[in-house]
Amino acid sequence: MPQASSPIGVFDSGVGGLSVLRALLAAMPHERFVYLADSAHAPYGERGDAYVAARTHAITQYLCEQHGIKALVVACNTATAAAIHEVRSSHPTLPLVGLEPAIKPALAVTKTGHVGVIGTRGTLTSAKFSKLMASLNEQAHFVVQPCDGLAHAIERSVALPVAAPGSPVDATETGALCARYVQAMGSFGTAPGQMDTLVLGCTHYIFVAHELRALVGPGVQFIETGEPVARQTRRLLEAAGLLHVPAETRPDKPPAPSPGTTPAVQLLTTGPVAMLEAAAQRWLNLPTSCCQSVQVP
Repeated sequence: MPQASSPIGVFDSGVGGLSVLRALLAAMPHERFVYLADSAHAPYGERGDAYVAARTHAITQYLCEQHGIKALVVACNTATAAAIHEVRSSHPTLPLVGLEPAIKPALAVTKTGHVGVIGTRGTLTSAKFSKLMASLNEQAHFVVQPCDGLAHAIERSVALPVAAPGSPVDATETGALCARYVQAMGSFGTAPGQMDTLVLGCTHYIFVAHELRALVGPGVQFIETGEPVARQTRRLLEAAGLLHVPAETRPDKPPAPSPGTTPAVQLLTTGPVAMLEAAAQRWLNLPTSCCQSVQVP
């Protein structure tokens, strides 16, 4: 049975879910984490629901059996839409947190009533997303834009040098894709009729926030899901009595001399380990020793 000291499992189709892991690390610095990037089978957003559901079940089973996780964060909008209900049924005692595009938080902050939503085609054409939109559609005007290829381009970009300051946004593959999709959506800004809020409906997209900001302007608010997911994960662990409380913070234990707060993190990938190593260093400042390649049939 999982204990408070057991790790939290986190997975995504690739390295994009590291944005969620970053928020989890900030919210729960004393927890242990096992992150799995299913890069050998990415991108999920351009595959069918049955395929994504099968991978989600396989990875959940792997993390439970091989790593004894106490909770699972499905850090992928597409996998959440395709399989979260099935995983809840097959693992009823496992605290489980999924993702969905942050439409409701966007409604709370928009002033013009015009909201842009970008995501993978798999997420934005899912029944789960359609149901969410149907429940909120009269509360604002939404422009929904599938961004084919963008998540995959972000994956590939981690091994490339960072673009020089002042370079044109479309000078890189990710920048060119961002420009194409933003321009297709219409007008961004704070004037009446303009989109003043942009929902980043894929965990990868926060890593091209700079490119997106250059395209939509300074007044547009970005809404992503990392911090809300971290708060919900912490709430579920507290409710289940599984939140890890370090010995030095307990009243019945004397304080340690200089307790470290760096969490134990394992980063696993079904694809090339070099990509995960580059992403871990660039986005989380973690050493390559955290990373290893695994097989999840």
